[in-house]
Amino acid sequence: MSIESALEKLSLADSGSLADAVKADGVAKSGLAANIAGLVAKCASKTDDEALAGLAAAKALADVPEADAFTKECLTACLEKATAKNPEVRKAAEETATAICEKMNPFAIKSLLPSLFASLPVEKKWQERVLALNCVALFAKTAPKQLGIALPEIVPEVTACMWDTKKQVKTASTDAMRAACEVIGNKDIEHMNAKIITAITKPKEVPEIMHEMAGVTFVQSVESPALAMVVPLLLRGLREKATATKRQSAVIINNMSKLVDNPVDAAPFLPLLLPALETNAESIADPEAREVTERAVAQLQRLKALADKAVTTRGDTSKIAEEFKTALGGADDVDAKVIEHLAVVSTTMMDLHMMDDLQWKKNVATGLKGFKSDADAEKATEAVRIKAEEMMVIPEEEDEDDDAEELCNCQFTLAYGTKILLHNTKMKLKRGKNYGLLGGNDSGKTTLMRAIANNQVEGFPDVTEVRTVFVEADIQGEQSHLSCVEYVFIDEKIQAMNIEKEEVRRVLATVGFTEDGKAKPDNAVSTLSGGWRMKLALARAMLQKADILLLDEPTNHLDVINVAWVKNYLNSLKDVTAIIVSHDSGLLNDCCTNILQIENLKLHAFKGNLDEFVKLKPEARAYFSISESKMKFKFPQPGPIEGVKSKGKALMKMSGCTFTYPVNDKPTLFDISVQVSLSSRVACVGENGAGKSTMIKLLVGEIEPQVGDVWKHPNARIAYVAQHAFHHIEAHLNKTPNEYVRWRYANNGEDKESLVKVTMQFTEEEEKLQKTPFEIQFVDEESGKITKVKKVVAELVGGRKQNKSKDYEYEVKYAGSTVDSGEYLPAKTLKKMGWEKAMKAVDLKIAQRAGLYVRPLSTKNVEQHLEDCGLNREFGTHYRMSALSGGQKVKVVLAAAMWNQPHILILDEPTNYLDRESLGALAGAIETFDGGVVIISHNEFCQKLCPETWVMDAGHLETKGDADWMLKQDEKINDQQQITEMTDAAGNVTKVKGQKKKLSKKEEKQLVKKIKNKLKNGEDLDTDEEEFAIEKDLI
Repeated sequence: MSIESALEKLSLADSGSLADAVKADGVAKSGLAANIAGLVAKCASKTDDEALAGLAAAKALADVPEADAFTKECLTACLEKATAKNPEVRKAAEETATAICEKMNPFAIKSLLPSLFASLPVEKKWQERVLALNCVALFAKTAPKQLGIALPEIVPEVTACMWDTKKQVKTASTDAMRAACEVIGNKDIEHMNAKIITAITKPKEVPEIMHEMAGVTFVQSVESPALAMVVPLLLRGLREKATATKRQSAVIINNMSKLVDNPVDAAPFLPLLLPALETNAESIADPEAREVTERAVAQLQRLKALADKAVTTRGDTSKIAEEFKTALGGADDVDAKVIEHLAVVSTTMMDLHMMDDLQWKKNVATGLKGFKSDADAEKATEAVRIKAEEMMVIPEEEDEDDDAEELCNCQFTLAYGTKILLHNTKMKLKRGKNYGLLGGNDSGKTTLMRAIANNQVEGFPDVTEVRTVFVEADIQGEQSHLSCVEYVFIDEKIQAMNIEKEEVRRVLATVGFTEDGKAKPDNAVSTLSGGWRMKLALARAMLQKADILLLDEPTNHLDVINVAWVKNYLNSLKDVTAIIVSHDSGLLNDCCTNILQIENLKLHAFKGNLDEFVKLKPEARAYFSISESKMKFKFPQPGPIEGVKSKGKALMKMSGCTFTYPVNDKPTLFDISVQVSLSSRVACVGENGAGKSTMIKLLVGEIEPQVGDVWKHPNARIAYVAQHAFHHIEAHLNKTPNEYVRWRYANNGEDKESLVKVTMQFTEEEEKLQKTPFEIQFVDEESGKITKVKKVVAELVGGRKQNKSKDYEYEVKYAGSTVDSGEYLPAKTLKKMGWEKAMKAVDLKIAQRAGLYVRPLSTKNVEQHLEDCGLNREFGTHYRMSALSGGQKVKVVLAAAMWNQPHILILDEPTNYLDRESLGALAGAIETFDGGVVIISHNEFCQKLCPETWVMDAGHLETKGDADWMLKQDEKINDQQQITEMTDAAGNVTKVKGQKKKLSKKEEKQLVKKIKNKLKNGEDLDTDEEEFAIEKDLI
């Protein structure tokens, strides 16, 4: 009996016979293809018996895979019958709809969505809507991956139902949304699923949820399922009233969009997000939040441009349907519904990159059963699969034409702390090539090299296959006591290679570590200058016979002679590949065969050296040219110093100083005499190991000379940024830069870092003097009687005043006294009693407090100060220092040193970790700085800034240039830029009085006369006149 006649007399008992006929004869021969409309009519029949028979037949057919293309036609009727008055019909409708959705080929579920969505509008009865929503939720179990790629279409439809007033619809839609969340496949946001659902129904929760979302670190590629779930929440955030929530939404959009590998994934959402972001960029009042939003707009516009240009790899059903017709020789004998169904299955497999021939045979070829023989069906399917693969290929650039051995060809993602640096990027390295690695500060250059060295880059050859060595000059604190030979010898990799100590000594000698040289092989590594530390690291790398050398700033700290040595060494390595991070344009030009640039989270490869690269990318010149820098730094001006009227007057002096390190026999410095004033601009140069850094350490009080004197003006504030700058912040990496600066100056503006210097710690001799009673004379003012008493000073309380001789006296507390005595002793007396360092500490505190009034230590003020020193507020206030790059950490150290408005700035090798753009900004800030500057540097950074040069040679100092230029400057302190206003924590601005001009005797006489006349006439005095009148006892 044919299906046509069976349908006419169909009863509940016959429901299984249709399925059996289709299984036996196929969909065409059995007549199902031609008569499916009849079955649909039975399912929709108003007669309960007919409807039950039709629904039962459709349910049975759901178990026949080759009938999928036709069975799904019954889904709309099943959903509508969910509202039937007869409970049996309702139950049968529910079971049949569930069976069709559950048993359908997972790759075909998209073809069911139009029927399901048609049952969701609010005009439909709630029973029909609930059944449709339950069917959507089913797909999470039966077709999770396929549901994931359908979310961009599903989420808006389900979201609309979550606001429904009908409790059953609301519950079903929430369950469907919860099921959808489970298939996002993005581990970064899966813990936020419940909150994302809450945000849809409870708008008041959006700000708090956005706050949590802003704290998510995005690492995984962002694809359309994740975007489908998050975009509605982001749109809500953008439309909130609170600026903070709008800002957070923009930050999340910016971060997520950078991780979209395929721009086509983002294409459906850009028309929603871009207009909302652009509106906020124009309307937000807060300039910082507006700037963040503008960055997000720029990022989305970049993504839109890529999406517009992208060769879409999304499966197009019309194209694939045409391919099926071609492969089937016109397909006149194949039902159009089957072709349409197979096109949906094929495109879904393309979207999921499931292109294996066996998968296509199982899911696609079986759909042609009953129309074509198995062999013809498989042949046609394979032909379509090959065409589909061709559609998905994105043409790549031609590879290098040389035949060098390939050491690495990998694709990976790299993060540092909470920040993504590289995402799904490719890297290809060939033997014997030297690659210059470029990118701005904070782009991830050093992190990439460290990750390669630690075997943390996915797909990079294991260290056992390709020997990789990271060359860096940093020496760990616990190893600093070791000799140079021991330091290299105990290295794990050297030990693993069974290299003998004599071989280590021989290789060290080849780079200059000899008994009669400047760096001796048996001296402790702690005595080495920065340049010799780098040569030690290079020697260790030479011993390891690397395939790949990773060089992080190899010419840092090196003088001209040693830079030439490094260039020759790199160019002599014909079978070794080098990746070089450097700000030295000469090195990258002379040594590099290729350039790798980090930009927009991708690694871009270029052939040729730096000059060739700059021709292609002129904007990259800013990495190396100080003059090209667009960045600006701004240092706080130092302000006046009591008792100093000329900018040429010395604030720091060294006289006849000789210094020897405890482990050495020969002095490092001989008879050094220098001075620094407010007008100083000094470049300190010399070979590696000549003693430059040692001399600066003496000048700032980090170490003490064995012979000679070091003096600093009691009221001068000094900022010192050391060569190994990070030691300032090593103990505070869990603080944000903002927290660190506020911690450091929290005690009334005192700098906690300055009080831990060697020169501030008492020696045993000084402690002995302090405990010895000292004869002190007291003169009774009334009787003139002199009393001599032996007393012991317990501590200096912190007070200081000038006596009639203009010498300082310091407030003391005597031993045995429970209260401060309120008595002051002269500096000369206290020096004899062993309290010289304590007096310096009091001077330092008073000098530091003098800088506190102008800028209260508030989060806002510190944030602005960090930004003035080149550290973006996002990193300055919201990131811990452990997550910052080397360049950012140097900016933190510099900003912290400059907070208390120093009079003298001393920079030891500032060029080591700052890129050229930052150096240009630093040079600009130094030019406008009214204080003195001393810079130790090897390169051109000093040449334009410093008219005076100190040349160190083997511990002896020679002054070159215009050494007396500062004494010739007759600029008075009054000509300095004066601070005219201060801003408190709340942003209130207060005018600050400038330094008072000293009156001549004639001017003083005139002012006295004027005040007397005013007092006589009963006129009010202004503030300055009143102060003068009180001082002169006129009132």
